[in-house]
Amino acid sequence: MRQTRRSFIRSGLVATGLGLTGLHACVGRGTPPAFHPALGPLRPARDETTGLNLLNLPDGYRYRTMAWAGETMSDGFPAPQRTDGMGVVRADDHHVTLVRNHELRGSSGAIGRPETAWDVTGGGTTTLRFDRATERLESSHVSLGGTVSNCAGGVTPWGTWLSCEESVLSPDLAHHGIQSRQRYYGLGNARRSHGWVFEVDPAGATDPQPITGMGQFYHEAAAVDPDSGIVYLTEDRGPDAGLYRYIPTTPGSLGGGGQLQMLRVEGYPRLTHSVPIGQAMRIGWVTIDNPAQGNSPGTHDEKGVVNQGLRAGATAFMTLEGCALRDGLLYFTSKAGGAAGKGVVFCLDLVREEITVVYESQAGERFSGPDNLVFSPNGALVVCEDRLGRNLSGQFLAGLAADGSLFALAQINPELAGRYADHDLATTARISEWAGVCFAPDGAWMFANIFRPGVTVAITGPWGDGPV
Repeated sequence: MRQTRRSFIRSGLVATGLGLTGLHACVGRGTPPAFHPALGPLRPARDETTGLNLLNLPDGYRYRTMAWAGETMSDGFPAPQRTDGMGVVRADDHHVTLVRNHELRGSSGAIGRPETAWDVTGGGTTTLRFDRATERLESSHVSLGGTVSNCAGGVTPWGTWLSCEESVLSPDLAHHGIQSRQRYYGLGNARRSHGWVFEVDPAGATDPQPITGMGQFYHEAAAVDPDSGIVYLTEDRGPDAGLYRYIPTTPGSLGGGGQLQMLRVEGYPRLTHSVPIGQAMRIGWVTIDNPAQGNSPGTHDEKGVVNQGLRAGATAFMTLEGCALRDGLLYFTSKAGGAAGKGVVFCLDLVREEITVVYESQAGERFSGPDNLVFSPNGALVVCEDRLGRNLSGQFLAGLAADGSLFALAQINPELAGRYADHDLATTARISEWAGVCFAPDGAWMFANIFRPGVTVAITGPWGDGPV
């Protein structure tokens, strides 16, 4: 019988470090993720849309790209750039519907129709409808506009998408001349506050409203517990970031109010760079009294929420990114955490109320910066690389199996050159990170985004027959 991830954690293998031996040997040599024997090495594979060898894949897998930045969508608007978090919100025998984020800034105008946008800022989401029979994009449209730096998010059990703004911004702060951060975001024309989570109907928003109870902070990802309705939230800032949970007053009605809490790891006020690998640590939660307080009183520090938690005894993490929940286990990544600052993967056991470090990237490793992640049909974790360092060519999608082994699943071609859709691929896709990895429910297709210039990849093959 296949060992489940929960039974693996509870067996004590991770706690003793036994399940991580092979992985640590790999990273210690500074090598890329190993090839899995059931998959074999990655080889150049031709994109069925462009004819270019954009990716390296195992034998037996093929792919096509869709919705390149700049291409005209079904609603007449150009597809936005900087494709980030993404999820499958609906699927049947004929179609797969995805919502994807666009991590865009600026305040010169919203994507899509201005009358249905939250603000004049450039971030938002698009909805893609993929036809399984033709294996092509059937339609696409803007589903949220007027937001800022929509990074990751999460799918709800009822078929919507939680889109998270990685920002703490308000109109008065945008016009505050000494704030270099606001000049960086280009928000001189902003009219409304930012730093929220928006619930997105894949059909498109007519009057988008933030879920203020989820807090105003540097949001990254979200995961909804289908049993309790609790939403778990990551914060992407350093060196002080929090892991949060939002307990809605009425499960399934996220905008109807609720309580925001921040994780406390007993005996560990900080789990940023010094992290004990394989050690189960007890956890608790502290309540955030004012979740809409994005800045500490009297300041523009953008730390109003996390500072409330830290004062109450919560634990500080480093640059939290993706999160994925299954069978009572919440996995989340710290992109720049760990001793080498190259990334950590945590596992939070919601039943036992314990947290464990299951992976730490070491100095010299060619897989670093773990970001978005998702469970595969076989229960393995697929992790997007947002590599840290100078050599950004050829980043990976990697699998982190239940036994702790890390293996290569897909790679952006490190020799990629040429142009497509008016994009110089050598200066965009070749050095881009992966984002938004997700699967169709039956496991036939894996979808992921190449962040720059902005394109979605659909990969099919014998998913579920091997380690993924």
